Amino acid sequence: MDRNLALELVRVTESAALVSSGFMGKGDKNGADGAAVEAMRKAFESVKINGEVVIGEGELDEAPMLYVGEKVGMATDDCMEVDIAVDPLDGTTLIAKGLPNAIAVIAMGSKGSLLNAPDTYMKKIIVGPKAKGCIDLNKSAEENIINVAKALGKKPSQMTITVQDRERHDYIVDAARKLGARIKMFGDGDVATGIATCFEDTGIDMLMGIGGGPEGVITAAAIKCMGGDMQAQIYPLSDQERERCHEMGFSDEDIQKVLTIEDLAKGDDLFFAATGITEGDLLKGVRLNGNNQATTQSVVMRAKTGTIRFVDAIHNLNKNELLVELMAKYEA
Repeated sequence: MDRNLALELVRVTESAALVSSGFMGKGDKNGADGAAVEAMRKAFESVKINGEVVIGEGELDEAPMLYVGEKVGMATDDCMEVDIAVDPLDGTTLIAKGLPNAIAVIAMGSKGSLLNAPDTYMKKIIVGPKAKGCIDLNKSAEENIINVAKALGKKPSQMTITVQDRERHDYIVDAARKLGARIKMFGDGDVATGIATCFEDTGIDMLMGIGGGPEGVITAAAIKCMGGDMQAQIYPLSDQERERCHEMGFSDEDIQKVLTIEDLAKGDDLFFAATGITEGDLLKGVRLNGNNQATTQSVVMRAKTGTIRFVDAIHNLNKNELLVELMAKYEA
């Protein structure tokens, strides 16, 4: 894929972030998500790809979707066919409450590269490059912490494990505390938290737990770009979710299979882009300045080269027709 597409993807995530940022702290998570979806959908119209959404918003958020199977991009004869995975607003509850780490995010790969995961839960372990090859979802949480610590040259008591603050993760918390490891809880925002494992200055050594399946695929694309490692398993928590898996073509054997990062995001023809909406551990949030300007911070990655770029941008909100239209609509 054309490496210049990386910046085009950043423009798409920036649009979603800027338009949805007006909802920060207003308690309307569906309104924020709807704004992000519309902005992302319209911004895609100027991107020179023939894209198909293989990971969309899912049906659990009860919000407008970039639905699975939707076509995005200019789609002219000379456009490359690509898979698109989107989460226009990862962290709807975060933005509604004005909490950190809400982001707009896209992963893109060549046709067939991204797993079309069902919109159910997924069990995950994520680590950075130094611990690549040292995780095993079939082993206990305690064994995985010990093995990752060894790879990182640390004692288990020096490890920091990030876990979503849910009762279903009590077994991970108990295992970590038994070893003397530190636990860092997070409420929402699977993607941003998973990516943090690959940046040493975040202080996060690994993520474990059960979170969103679609978010897992998006995260896998980023982890692949950064040389980290991830294992996952489709993990329905109810009969309804299991039936949803079956509807999407996943057998009970598929559900039980441990998925490697290559199963989730194949090959090296992958891009990942994200823009901060609220202030976060990795990215700054949208900031409105005087003279109708706004600043954003984004990250964009390419698996083929392993390049990671941070993009700081100043936006003149009077000169971008798309932003003028949508920000006026959602302020009304």
